[in-house]
Amino acid sequence: MASTSSRPKPKTSFKKSRVIAPLYTGGPVAITSDGTRLATVVGEEAVLTDVREGREICRFAGDTESITSMCISPASTHLCLFTSALALRIYELPEDTTPLFKHVQPFRAVARAHDAPVHVCRTDPTSTYLASGSADGVVKVWDIVRGYVTHVFKGHGGVVSALVFNYPFDPSSVGGERKMQLVTASVDTKIRIFDLSAAAASARSGSAARPEAVLEGHVSVPRGLDVSRDGNWLVSGGRDSVVLVWDISLKPAGTSKSKSSKTKGKEKEGAPTLVKTIPVLERVEAVGLLRQDEDVIGTTSGVSKLQIYTGGEKGAVKIWDARKGEVLYTLGQELDNVSEDQEEQRQIIDVLYVPSDATVVSVHADQNILFHSLTTRSLTRQLIGFNDEIVDAALLSPYRLVPQADISITPGFVDTHLALATNSSLIRVYSAKSLDARLLSGHHEIVLCLDKGAQGRILASGSKDRSARIWAPTTSTRTPDAASTSVPEWGCVAVCEGHAESVGAVAMSRKAHSDSPEGGLRFMFTGSQDRTIKMWDLTSVPIKYGADAQPVKCKSLLTHKAHDKDINSLDVAPNDRLLVSGSQDRTAKVWEIQYVLYDSGAVKGEIKLLGTCKGHKRGVWTVRFGQTERVLATGSGDKTVKLWNLDDFTCVKTFEGHSNSVLRVDFMNAGMQMVSTASDGLLKLWNVRDESCAATMDNHEDKVWALAVSSDERSIVSGAADSVVTFWEDCTEEQEQEKETKRAEMVLKEQDFLNYLSLHDYRNAILLALSMEQPGRLHALFKSLPSTSDPSSVTSISGHPSVDEVIRTLSGPDLAKLLRCVRGWNANAKTSAVAQRVLHAILKLRKAEDIAQAFDQTATLGGLGDILTGASGGPVHKEGRGASALRELVEALVPYTERHLARMEKLVQESYVVDYLLGEMDDGLIGLEDGDEDEGMADAQQDDDEWCGMDVGIGASIAVSA
Repeated sequence: MASTSSRPKPKTSFKKSRVIAPLYTGGPVAITSDGTRLATVVGEEAVLTDVREGREICRFAGDTESITSMCISPASTHLCLFTSALALRIYELPEDTTPLFKHVQPFRAVARAHDAPVHVCRTDPTSTYLASGSADGVVKVWDIVRGYVTHVFKGHGGVVSALVFNYPFDPSSVGGERKMQLVTASVDTKIRIFDLSAAAASARSGSAARPEAVLEGHVSVPRGLDVSRDGNWLVSGGRDSVVLVWDISLKPAGTSKSKSSKTKGKEKEGAPTLVKTIPVLERVEAVGLLRQDEDVIGTTSGVSKLQIYTGGEKGAVKIWDARKGEVLYTLGQELDNVSEDQEEQRQIIDVLYVPSDATVVSVHADQNILFHSLTTRSLTRQLIGFNDEIVDAALLSPYRLVPQADISITPGFVDTHLALATNSSLIRVYSAKSLDARLLSGHHEIVLCLDKGAQGRILASGSKDRSARIWAPTTSTRTPDAASTSVPEWGCVAVCEGHAESVGAVAMSRKAHSDSPEGGLRFMFTGSQDRTIKMWDLTSVPIKYGADAQPVKCKSLLTHKAHDKDINSLDVAPNDRLLVSGSQDRTAKVWEIQYVLYDSGAVKGEIKLLGTCKGHKRGVWTVRFGQTERVLATGSGDKTVKLWNLDDFTCVKTFEGHSNSVLRVDFMNAGMQMVSTASDGLLKLWNVRDESCAATMDNHEDKVWALAVSSDERSIVSGAADSVVTFWEDCTEEQEQEKETKRAEMVLKEQDFLNYLSLHDYRNAILLALSMEQPGRLHALFKSLPSTSDPSSVTSISGHPSVDEVIRTLSGPDLAKLLRCVRGWNANAKTSAVAQRVLHAILKLRKAEDIAQAFDQTATLGGLGDILTGASGGPVHKEGRGASALRELVEALVPYTERHLARMEKLVQESYVVDYLLGEMDDGLIGLEDGDEDEGMADAQQDDDEWCGMDVGIGASIAVSA
């Protein structure tokens, strides 16, 4: 009895707590001035993400066309974007980070903003104007709030490639007039500077606006422009692998650096001059100036303190000294000796600078977004935009948590990170509470499988490159707060090579060396498409990664041909004594592990076949040992999960419910329950004892290949081919508490309802029944009222004067609920009499305008239009809103009312036939006295009058309702 009571309670419900969905699929990227919110493009929509919390804030409604350019105003109030349909759409950014479930609609949209696609757009420092450059060489300046064009600049020699506003900030000038300029660059390699005030004057005079200056120095298209805060310095970088520094300050006459008459006007006094040419030795895609101290602003020697950042084809952000033309430091890892494909994937396509946070954000072609701190000169956060198909997952515990003084937590390893194998050679390691991630590079082809060892401190991976690798973190001790938000650096500590085909399954030992203080590794199994199983010695593999350490070459202890087809899955028993393998040959085989570690350090390992589990009709995709009992679970392409006895290898239970191949299975709750995933996109939680499905989780649209259960079994992680990772959290206790609370509230309400009835307080009784959404109790209340044909209720329409008063004064939403209850009652012949009586009372006591307004109020309040229908509480019916709901109600009442009228007319007719037959029978058989005959005729007449009265009442109700 004690063991039975100590068993954990079965889990019955899981809720979706967090989702890792595609964040960035390519295109422009924008960030707010404080660096907390990031706008990216997913498909054809713009998405706003909270960078710190790692959750999606909202999506912006698009026009089903791809987004070509996007920017956020410096005040972080507006998002401006252009689409391939040549449209301009301006949105207001949400003020808080609370997730919105509806798309944000644009407050201004221009259907045809340009005659050609717009590839660049920028806002001015005051968040008032928006500049956009199109492929036909036209630049337009827009008023963001009012939405009209203020300036148009033509004459560019092709596609406009870069834009920047120059609005000098000079703290020494108070109240002085400040000049705003627009600097543009195009594929004709020229940079043009326009004065917006002069351009406005030229537009009023009817002449075309001309640039103040045209700068020539690049030999290829300039991709980046930036201006210093004081407006004196301009930097430009292009695909000609150079960065140019220009002096664009307004110098008084006579101070020009070139006064020779030989220039013949080519270099005017006060014109911008080229100060420095910096060879970058890579194609520059983004360039900008880092904000300096205030003492630099306004000084003529500012170029000596200017720092420039560049990003390009080598995939790293470089910080340059503008005066010396030297690299001060590099953010990120620069690509060296890589293939052209890898170079194209890792190259930087844009760099965003956040001065308030001293952060540089680099956007890469492989859809990764990296945050670099200028203070620590290190990578602080990495967002992975798109994961492609997720094929496997493993929860990791790289940190041994050390409790702080004010936190009561048991020291040990907790699942804080998630490793994902996607359709890539790079392994993703995510933080469990944010979008921060790291990429593990080492495999040369797609990674197919993952497994963890040493209590989650070690990660193993198998790949199509015919090898398996073991990964370890750099550190193993961290506080709980830091562990939940940071991602450690991982490195490859061992390589296992020897298979002839792809490695599709890996399984590490579940136990550690008893003589090792930190729990050393023992062995690992790998299964391959070459149909063999290999056992690897891991005793010499470290569990910490050293930056300069070389990966250990693991030794194979055995190679065994195990199956006739590809091996899909492997698992090691919790006691490290058994191994199970699942294959496409429709079988699962159980092996005995014989592992010996001698005192000399030598290792011996063998496996011996114990039995074969046969019974699946398709290939076995997954195998898993029970954690507490000697059982084995297998999932197959025949849509079933089977449970096997390890004593005689017979199938003891079969779980059916998935509509497609079962891909992953795992045990939970001390073996009392199982969770499975399938190609139908569903997760199912099974009760092992009665073979029933306890819960079904649905958040995927494709095959769910990845499944991981946390060590405390409080959460489940699933990953699918739709690129979505879902965290499911156990909410069984919460739901039970909620149900118990609702039950207690319902008991109190029912008691109140009975008390109101006993006190004849019909108002509170009716309102309480409506609030409880119990049409059955409401029907019983109206049925208990005396009929309108009763002489005691002549003065009442409904049967009681108090009920009449309640119907006369019901609020709009409650009146709408009552009418919907009437509709449900009217659909049943047994409850139609009460429905007709209440409907008759409503139509007599309330005006038609009141009924129409009741449905309008219901539509305004929202949610009150959904009410249970049926006398005994039927299913929830989703109603229309406003006039459409009233129309639906009338259309539902009229047919049933006509049917009830026809039925009663038929009954009246049949009653005459019965009376006639009875009269004929009595006339010939039984002699009646005159008094008896008169009494019988009176009774018949009274019956006819009653039927006719019901006929007239229902007909009147139909007429009024119609």
